[in-house]
Amino acid sequence: MRVGLSWLREYVDLPPGVTAAELEEALVNLGIEVDGVIDQAATVTGELVVGRVAEIEELSGFKKPIRFCKVDIGREQPQEIVCGATNFAPGDLVAVILPGGVLPGGFEIGARKTYGRMSAGMIVSARELGVSDEHAGIIVLPPQTPASPGDDARPHVGLDDVILELEITPDRGYAMSVRGIARELSHAFEVPFHDPGLATSVPASAAPGLATVPGATPEPAYPVVVEDPVGCDRFAGRVVRGIDPNAPSPEFIRRRLSTAGIRTLGLAVDITNYLMIELGQPMHAFDLGRLRGPLVVRRAAPGEKLTTLDGVARVLDAEDMVICDETGPISLAAVMGGETSEVRPDTVDVLFEAAHWDPVMVSRTARRHKLFSEAAKRWERGVDPALPLVALDRAVALLTEYGGGATDGNVLDIDHVVPPRPLTIDPTLPGRRAGVPYTVARVVETLRAVGCDVSTADGLLAVTPPTWRPDLTDPADLVEEVIRLDGYGNVPSLLPVAPPGNGLTATQRRRRAVATALAENGYAEVLSYPFVGPETMAALGLDGPAVRLANPLSDEEPFLRTSLLPPLLGTLRRNVGRGHRDAALYELGSVFLPRPGAGSPPEMGVDRRPTDEEFAAAEATVPHQPWHAAAVLAGEVEPAGWWGAGRPAGWADAIEAARITIAAASVAAERVSVRAAEKAPWHPGRCAEIMVDGVPVGYAGELHPAALAALELPRRTSAMELNLDALPEAGVTPAPRISGFPPALIDVALVVDAAVPAGDVRDALVTGAGDLLESVRLFDVYTSAQQLGEGRKSLAYKLTFRAPDRTLTVEEAVAARDAAVAEAARRSGAVLRGA
Repeated sequence: MRVGLSWLREYVDLPPGVTAAELEEALVNLGIEVDGVIDQAATVTGELVVGRVAEIEELSGFKKPIRFCKVDIGREQPQEIVCGATNFAPGDLVAVILPGGVLPGGFEIGARKTYGRMSAGMIVSARELGVSDEHAGIIVLPPQTPASPGDDARPHVGLDDVILELEITPDRGYAMSVRGIARELSHAFEVPFHDPGLATSVPASAAPGLATVPGATPEPAYPVVVEDPVGCDRFAGRVVRGIDPNAPSPEFIRRRLSTAGIRTLGLAVDITNYLMIELGQPMHAFDLGRLRGPLVVRRAAPGEKLTTLDGVARVLDAEDMVICDETGPISLAAVMGGETSEVRPDTVDVLFEAAHWDPVMVSRTARRHKLFSEAAKRWERGVDPALPLVALDRAVALLTEYGGGATDGNVLDIDHVVPPRPLTIDPTLPGRRAGVPYTVARVVETLRAVGCDVSTADGLLAVTPPTWRPDLTDPADLVEEVIRLDGYGNVPSLLPVAPPGNGLTATQRRRRAVATALAENGYAEVLSYPFVGPETMAALGLDGPAVRLANPLSDEEPFLRTSLLPPLLGTLRRNVGRGHRDAALYELGSVFLPRPGAGSPPEMGVDRRPTDEEFAAAEATVPHQPWHAAAVLAGEVEPAGWWGAGRPAGWADAIEAARITIAAASVAAERVSVRAAEKAPWHPGRCAEIMVDGVPVGYAGELHPAALAALELPRRTSAMELNLDALPEAGVTPAPRISGFPPALIDVALVVDAAVPAGDVRDALVTGAGDLLESVRLFDVYTSAQQLGEGRKSLAYKLTFRAPDRTLTVEEAVAARDAAVAEAARRSGAVLRGA
């Protein structure tokens, strides 16, 4: 928002010598962000003077009009200037910048020969001075301007003001107006504030109201029916007839609108925009002669169409509010008017409308149609419902003063506004929250300065917020206002003492250990958004229930993930699509598992701490969020080169990633087992279920070809996912015993049925071998119907035996091997190959 200091001074008695730095500091201390404070006089350096055009000579022989001008600037000799504009004549007062001056943008003015004549200086336009974007040509000052040639031109061309560029936060809609900013400055400097609706000044500590203006008359200004008093709880209107359609907007209105970044569009429309900036009340002007029958304010019918003022034909939604006449919708309420009823250059009868609309409806309508008008920005932040009649009275007065015409005195006012509800607050609450000893009198004083009505009963304060502060809905909001107006600088800046602790928790250490282990084994960590779309879930076969977001960032991904794989595979697809075909990625994060029939959480206020029972009831409705670890692999894990052939990633690498994860979580390897399983989205024949102490904790293997095709991923892509929260707590891990004696290495090849898992055979070997077995590793799988028989396979294991206190004898090693083979034979029917 951009507003001039001169406009603000009309409503607040600021100190005469207040500086730009003091203004900025005051506003920042009140919680209003200041983007910049611009002294317009300093934007043009050098001599900018008033000149009177003495002579004009038209130069011929050029493709465009060129004029050689002699301009009286109050010196002995007139200034000779070549100019291409044609909107001024001899005798006119103009603004002239002399050689050595610099215009905004760093454009330096000099004396040079051009078009065959010497030109010393420049006759300037509003755009060149930076005071307007309009292409209206040279600035021609009115004949009655109290200036003589040679006088400083800055006060006469709008360069004598200080412009405030403010960023208004969404909760302070009242501050998107001169009225609101002036009120804030009155708090900061403790000076009187003149409300635009009041005829006399009031002290800053008072609660200013609005002036008495004409109320609703028995005969309305125009017949209107409001069918939805929730979407529109107030609708007011007044009519002015017989205006001069050619009457220009006064200079002060055009200049202030230009400063605010709003184009001038004609007197009636300019007045509505001017009052929107001044009061914060958006308005609309209808061409009365183009309306057909009574107006109806209602919700749009689905599929209804309206061509708005920007020329776009829009299909309306059932939530949109519209203003209609007998022809249908003529305005998208609170956002933008329609073409069929707009004020045109020949309009002589005007209907001014000022209403109060539901902020939520306006916000959704503006976003639905991508129409973020200045009016919509104010409506969605909250507008004072007491303003419509005041704004109408000001609009009628301005239009009749500058455009002629007359009003019949009839006033339309359909009022269903619900008054602000009083809030009860303990006067000691602001002090307890801020750590500042506010007295009760100080709390009451600051709340009344905001505009609240405050009364005391039984040691508590009953506070009724003013109509222009719809953001004050809870005691916490009142606490903020007390702290804000008393000064954020008065709040002590004390950091709480950090209690001593034991460093990271066991859960944090486990997660960091897992992340480190996967990274050290060549996996790159990614962080994904936890959102997923139904198409991706269907492609991966994740058909279970999922939590749907009430307000998703993207309509294509409305669900929270129940698995880490969908977003992780999306990241893999992006990498493969960009040429990174050999990829190993991992992610640690929460998944969200719904609680069927959990219901809605209880409503909890902000005036007290919720009870343990309320916390428990709320927690019972929150989705279960276990912490998972997942990894995906595609391409080659060992690249090919001069050293030999490469090796593509496969299901075994995914299982190894699961083992690495579990080992990093301090779970002993002997507690881990792997068995064949079927689980979407893995390939049914290449999927392993990972178990710890016989309890499933995750899955690993090659992904299903159909899922890979649907997601456009390479064939043989593999993945693993584990539930870290399902792993047993890590106990004290004893240091490994390191023996200095030589090992005994024995290989065994066992023939078993093809359906017997290799993990079961390994577990049997470990159990049978006893304490002397140091390690066992499967190094070969062989199948041959001719050598082994149909449905049989050979599993070759490397057994390592070692004793901690001696060198094993051959007999001890062979006995341990035989015991291991015997146990494998007992459990799985294994036969020693070649026996």
